[in-house]
Amino acid sequence: MRNGAPLPEAVDEVHLYEQVTSELSKLIETGTLRPGERVPSVRKLSVRRRISLSTVMQAYRVLESRGLIEARPRSGYYVRARRWTPPPEPEMTPTDFGSTKLNVGELIMQICKDNQHPSLVRLGATCTNNSHHPTPELHRSLAAMARRCVRDPLKSDSLSGTAAIRTQIARRALDSGCVLSPSEIIATTGATESVHLSLRAVTKPGDTVAIESPTYFGILQLIETLGLRALELPTHPRDGVSLEALEYALEHHDIKACLFVLNFNNPLGSCLPDENKARLVELLAAREIPLIENDLYGDLAFDAVRPRTAKSFDRQGGVLLCDSFNKSLSCGYRVGWVAPGRFQARIETIKFTTTEVSASLPQLALADFLANGGYDAHLRRLRRFFAEQVQRMTEAVTRLFPVSTKVTRPRGGQVLWVELPAHIDSMEVYRQAIQERIAIAPGQIFSAKRKFRNYLRLNCGNPWTAEIEQAMKRLGAIIGELDERGRNGPGFRTSALAQPKPGCSARFNVPI
Repeated sequence: MRNGAPLPEAVDEVHLYEQVTSELSKLIETGTLRPGERVPSVRKLSVRRRISLSTVMQAYRVLESRGLIEARPRSGYYVRARRWTPPPEPEMTPTDFGSTKLNVGELIMQICKDNQHPSLVRLGATCTNNSHHPTPELHRSLAAMARRCVRDPLKSDSLSGTAAIRTQIARRALDSGCVLSPSEIIATTGATESVHLSLRAVTKPGDTVAIESPTYFGILQLIETLGLRALELPTHPRDGVSLEALEYALEHHDIKACLFVLNFNNPLGSCLPDENKARLVELLAAREIPLIENDLYGDLAFDAVRPRTAKSFDRQGGVLLCDSFNKSLSCGYRVGWVAPGRFQARIETIKFTTTEVSASLPQLALADFLANGGYDAHLRRLRRFFAEQVQRMTEAVTRLFPVSTKVTRPRGGQVLWVELPAHIDSMEVYRQAIQERIAIAPGQIFSAKRKFRNYLRLNCGNPWTAEIEQAMKRLGAIIGELDERGRNGPGFRTSALAQPKPGCSARFNVPI
């Protein structure tokens, strides 16, 4: 109460900036604001709408990341010229819903080794140029912690990692909707160890794990190494794994765990809507099936607000949340973590009998950097950079690849998933590209059953250079030649869409 009158309700700043974003987007898309025209200044729009300057700036940053407006020094914001139309998106691929024992590790390792060769233009590996990470600041923190440890010998606070990094992780988790205490977090050597520990905690050899399709090949390697079976679920390029398909699979298969990348899946870039995450958690909790959630890309949303995690809806401890700072800060420090819920004791035991503890010095350095601020500003710059590079790569695919090519439109992350004409084999593209000193990631390595024969993944994590432009031109020429050869060859089929098998559901291509 103020002078006997009730206080006004708190203004929902997130809702306001989304309103501004939506309204300006419509004005641009309908041609009311045309390319090259100036949009209202930040101050003018703030006064007109009676909202804060920060809210307007948040909306303008989102519009900028989407390529709708651009900032001009000392002049303001202008509608960006759009000289191209994005190609159509791939459709959700049907699946036969049979679990399979994996045999993809050898192929994946060969391609990974090829992608590491320094002479190649690496268009497939999800690597990021160090110039877009706060490397000098991190190194200063590392040096400061090393000097401190000379005076005070370095010791791990516990099996779970240093208290400093676990405290900072707990604070950062609030942005994804999670309320975690440092004691609920176990530090690991990157996200891969987090997922590995989680799989070992909730499964045994021979068990079936439900995964997205396509999914990151590193997940397939872990499943194969642990002697597990994978059941691939159809996944929409924008909205993520099909919960209807998951329900069907749960009714017809003995699934022991689910392993999903819900925020900006690699390679699709799909993001499961928050309401679907809540439904997913409820669906699995009712059956007491654990969910391993790898949120490696959650911080790399192109919008100003990152999406929630499924863990934020977890009330029974059935979600094991895995994450790391590899993609957002530095892969070299290898600091990851897991919040394992009711499986914490089991994971602590497994970790103690394998790596025991993770290196403390990188944890202390990252904790020092996070505590001193600047991470949010770095994330904003990194998100804008990835959004720009994704658009640049999409433009190049549109210009240089066959006209029937389809490309995803991710709202976060650093990769594009490209569907080539149906008669093109991406492994043949890979072999020819390697001869030209260009590395890509062929689609077959993203499937337990080696599906996605005519797909490939492109990395957008590095600044656009003349070398990348030339590599894309040569890659486009290789694909164009294979396309022409395929069209002129015997048995050419015009339809690229998979047809359901006889006696199967047309929706999911499953037995009925």
